[in-house]
Amino acid sequence: MSHSRTYEYESRDFDPAAARALSGLDYMRGILRGDFPAAPIAATLGFAPTEVEHGRAVFEGTPEKYVYNPIGVVHGGWAATILDSAMGCAVHTTLPPGKAYTTVDLSVSLVRAITERSGRIRCEAQIVHLGSTVATVQARVTDATGNLCAHGTSTCLILTPR
Repeated sequence: MSHSRTYEYESRDFDPAAARALSGLDYMRGILRGDFPAAPIAATLGFAPTEVEHGRAVFEGTPEKYVYNPIGVVHGGWAATILDSAMGCAVHTTLPPGKAYTTVDLSVSLVRAITERSGRIRCEAQIVHLGSTVATVQARVTDATGNLCAHGTSTCLILTPR
């Protein structure tokens, strides 16, 4: 038996000048309002940012079978991607205008299987340390009943684009 899936994603291109002109928090708020394009991968994998504040970002999604691995659970890469997305955006919310970031290291621990029965998944990321060139951040992935499914940490490099 075969299934098909169609979905829509943001087709506007990322505008680096717009991103550099605003603080990271203002830019992230603009994404939530629809002023700026969200990352297409979020639509591809079925999750989206839902909350941002200085040093914190939340993503939510309800995984379906199209992100399952061959043993019948959500692929660990889905959890890693929602973790990386939320943690990167948490760092982004702390940046002043003109700064950018990139992920240097990502660590993920998968502690409970995620399936369609898990319901809506929430990934909440929060800054642990913010320096002038390096930020560290942590996040937790929980299911609809609040059970921990995965957690992670990341180190991001703070950049000043040329």
